[in-house]
Amino acid sequence: MDMMVFFTGLTMGLSLIVAIGAQNAFVLRQGLRGEHVLAVCLACAVSDAILITVGVTSFQTITKWLPWLEPVMRFGGATFLFWYGAKSLLSALRSNAALAADTSREMTDLFRTLVACLAITWLNPHVYLDTVVLLGTISTQFAGNRASFAVGAILGSFAFFFALGYGAARLRPLFERPLAWRVLETLIACVMWAIALRLLTGT
Repeated sequence: MDMMVFFTGLTMGLSLIVAIGAQNAFVLRQGLRGEHVLAVCLACAVSDAILITVGVTSFQTITKWLPWLEPVMRFGGATFLFWYGAKSLLSALRSNAALAADTSREMTDLFRTLVACLAITWLNPHVYLDTVVLLGTISTQFAGNRASFAVGAILGSFAFFFALGYGAARLRPLFERPLAWRVLETLIACVMWAIALRLLTGT
């Protein structure tokens, strides 16, 4: 393994996923709630690993085969993000008891949590842009060492999502206050809607 190429992949992978987005906001909220954190982190990291692998190996071929895929993902992803943003805003407007970080409350169903997590990941065209297109393009600079680049980028994804999911626990004392939950849910709604608008406008 070429360590220089490996660290290049690690750095590029981290730089593309650290910015706040729909996926990161979802992982952060699950970490704060302590709900299915391992499953959510794994789902995000494994999804990234699959997409990075596809990007490094064959992203150019895919766009030639499926020219209709981009607009379908764009509008489908925007629709989902608008819906999820509305759901988050509704949660922010609920009663104090529903928003309080109470360990006695019923946890969200694992299946529904994973469906939402995977939808946020796979229906967001920006995920494909970052992993398949950008990382795939950068990897072409390292002919013969693409595997090292891919491993570095994938490791960066795993490290980030697990740090975000489990590191959020340190913020739990703050989010025991209902107001903090309201602010977080409202912020998530704004992020979801902003990304959806960007998808529809192409900016």
